[in-house]
Amino acid sequence: MKFIPHDYQQYAIKFIESHETAAVLLDMGLGKTVITLTALNDLLFDSFEISRVLVIAPLRVARFTWPQEIAKWEHLKNIRYSVAIGTEKERLAALNEPASVYLINRENVAWLVEKNDFTYDTIVIDELSSFKSWSSKRFKALMKIRPLAKRAIGLTGTPSGNGLMDLFAEFKVLDMGQRLRRYITRYREAYFMPEKKNGQVVFSYVPQPGAEEQIYEKISDITISMKATDHLPMPELIESEYTVKMDKAEQEIYSEMCDQLTIQMKDEEVTAANAGVLSGKLCQMANGAVYTDGGGVLHIHDRKLDALEDIIESMNGKPLLVAYWFKHDAERIEQRLKSLKVPCMKLDTDAAISRWNKGEIPVALIHPASSGHGLNLQSGGSTLVWFGITWSLELYQQTVARLYRQGQTSETVVVQHIITQGTIDRRILNALKQKDKIQAALIEAVKAEVGQQ
Repeated sequence: MKFIPHDYQQYAIKFIESHETAAVLLDMGLGKTVITLTALNDLLFDSFEISRVLVIAPLRVARFTWPQEIAKWEHLKNIRYSVAIGTEKERLAALNEPASVYLINRENVAWLVEKNDFTYDTIVIDELSSFKSWSSKRFKALMKIRPLAKRAIGLTGTPSGNGLMDLFAEFKVLDMGQRLRRYITRYREAYFMPEKKNGQVVFSYVPQPGAEEQIYEKISDITISMKATDHLPMPELIESEYTVKMDKAEQEIYSEMCDQLTIQMKDEEVTAANAGVLSGKLCQMANGAVYTDGGGVLHIHDRKLDALEDIIESMNGKPLLVAYWFKHDAERIEQRLKSLKVPCMKLDTDAAISRWNKGEIPVALIHPASSGHGLNLQSGGSTLVWFGITWSLELYQQTVARLYRQGQTSETVVVQHIITQGTIDRRILNALKQKDKIQAALIEAVKAEVGQQ
């Protein structure tokens, strides 16, 4: 297929080519893979500025998305690639293959650094946000060899999914600490102040007045951002809520868990040792069931299942994508739909994804953590229901973007949230909205004004 880039794509290609360090914040659906490959192709075979590229990506993206894009476009025919995924023997064989582009999943970065000579002059990090933790093994491993590469390209649509603190590690793997300081302590001192602390122990930080603008200014010379709605004819995104309410007895069980950090029912016990565990337990209870201390599942209510049944009926046979978080949520959904004789399938295999995109699955279940990145699901439907909501803005936005993206033929994409009244559901949804405000400010601050360039 012949690649005819949009203006914004041409701008992004030139930006990558002209910047040895580049952070490219592309909204989902703008074609970040073909943009990056086109720039790499020019640098490899036109200007001869680079010769060996290492692409680090989520597993499925490294295995399928990048190879498919290389095979898809006519102008990329000279790129030879090798996918270093699988057993250690298979990875070593792939790395020894003659190629220009080597693809590896992010979980094997530490192995690559420890077991192999680093001979790449360009590093591409697809989903830069997966390197947001400065204390992670993959971050530390990548920092060891980062000075050996002449070029670094970071790609993501969600740069600050959990706030501005994420940006430190993400930009350090690109510029080795030139813009946001070399150490996390210095970054905190420069731009943040303690929010919650006990004595000398600080539990959380908030940005200092004016810190956001200062951070954006620091990174603006190597960063561009683009939103799909600015450059593509996108469908209308409609977000709504379906509120359900527990009865008095069910609400009392939930309240008891909040107050006492423990409940006992049917000879089963559920306890929460700390606030983090309590949050997870309350999320489960809002959905209708909770894991007990013994590993069983304690049923609380069916309010969300009833709501999901109503939504499915209102779809009148149109495909529905359902996002779940806990395993017992998926099991209960499957049981309910089986009783209704409604076909249902998890999108956890390539075969299932193919069937969904062909319109063969009336109700599909998706887990944000395993299916958020790299999946094109817009051909199968245009309605997403959140049965259980995630705290992660990154996973939330990536999951929505499986349907709300370029290639969606429906005029509207509907995202519906089933919310249990009087529970933690409301707090999670509000937290996601607040995080989105911070991220939207970053995107806006460094947005590429393509039409003016």
